[in-house]
Amino acid sequence: MSESRIAVIGVIIEDEASVEAFNALAHAYRHIILGRMGVPHRSRHINIVSLAVDGPQSEINALSGRIGRLRGVHVKTAYASTADDHGQSTTARTISTTAPDPKP
Repeated sequence: MSESRIAVIGVIIEDEASVEAFNALAHAYRHIILGRMGVPHRSRHINIVSLAVDGPQSEINALSGRIGRLRGVHVKTAYASTADDHGQSTTARTISTTAPDPKP
């Protein structure tokens, strides 16, 4: 079994049509989501969401990758520092996933 990691997934949803699919993904991965904060920025017509997660890195990567493939959605994941087997602190790392904008 892989080591449990703590991370924050930051999400910007620019395409309103992707909100339902995003919510379905959050529901499917609810077992690793510790908390969720969503802020609608109505004047710019976007939604800003942060997910605090705790789970295997493979599941966190899968969730952020699936979110990043949604149309009009941008995502970044930041992992908390952890101690390795020798007590040495490893650095936090950030992963960015963004679906390409569709061409007209």
